[in-house]
Amino acid sequence: MWDPGTYLRYGDERSRPFFDLLARVGAGHPRAVVDLGCGPGTLTATLAARWPGSRVTGLDSSPEMIERAAALGSPVTFGVADVRDWRPAPDVDVLVGNAVLQWVPEHRRLLIRWAAELPPGAWLACQVPGNFAAPSHRALREVAGRDRWRDPLAGLLREAPVDEPVDYATLLTGAGCAVDAWETTYVHLLPAAGPDHPVLAWMEGTALRPVRAALDAAGWAAFRAELGVRLAEAYPVRQGQVYFPFRRIFVVARTGARAEENS
Repeated sequence: MWDPGTYLRYGDERSRPFFDLLARVGAGHPRAVVDLGCGPGTLTATLAARWPGSRVTGLDSSPEMIERAAALGSPVTFGVADVRDWRPAPDVDVLVGNAVLQWVPEHRRLLIRWAAELPPGAWLACQVPGNFAAPSHRALREVAGRDRWRDPLAGLLREAPVDEPVDYATLLTGAGCAVDAWETTYVHLLPAAGPDHPVLAWMEGTALRPVRAALDAAGWAAFRAELGVRLAEAYPVRQGQVYFPFRRIFVVARTGARAEENS
């Protein structure tokens, strides 16, 4: 289960990659815009403001997230859907997947299918976290691999569920797209306020979700405490805050390499 409040705890830091991604989308007047994995909908609402004449839809697999999104009162249409089953309508000129494809093992196949099914000249813009080799995730996998946690958490945490920018560029160029791919490492300055280490609080909104779901209350409390110790060692507090580098991978593709911009 997704907790919108926990996810939005670091809303400013989580939203910046979304805007950096969309800054490279040059669509002028798209007919329809779809945000897959829209979460609580706050970022999706900005798409309706950017393209006020477009039909904007936000989809997410979490009913809790969609309930939160629907309460925003924005002109966006929100609904529950699985990205693996979604197929674009003929008028979808912009497809956004912000921080969602890392949860979908078969997302490379989906990217190829979407590139083929979107209309010529459509924009496909995706961003995924690229920090799975960071100390935070190494600590998570190490704690999860200990005897106490190995069986209940078996298969939940993958080493590297995403590719490098050049791999996505190669994939989508091969699918006939013009591609812009890059990476950025953000250094988030997380205030060290409260009893919990800030990186632990950050991870509770995303990476720790499957762990929490797999453990009972006592097991979760013990796992959380053990991971918190490891994170405090990896990310010491300096000047009242933690310096948390976070790498992200971006790709913006245009279907039909010589397609003219929508107008």
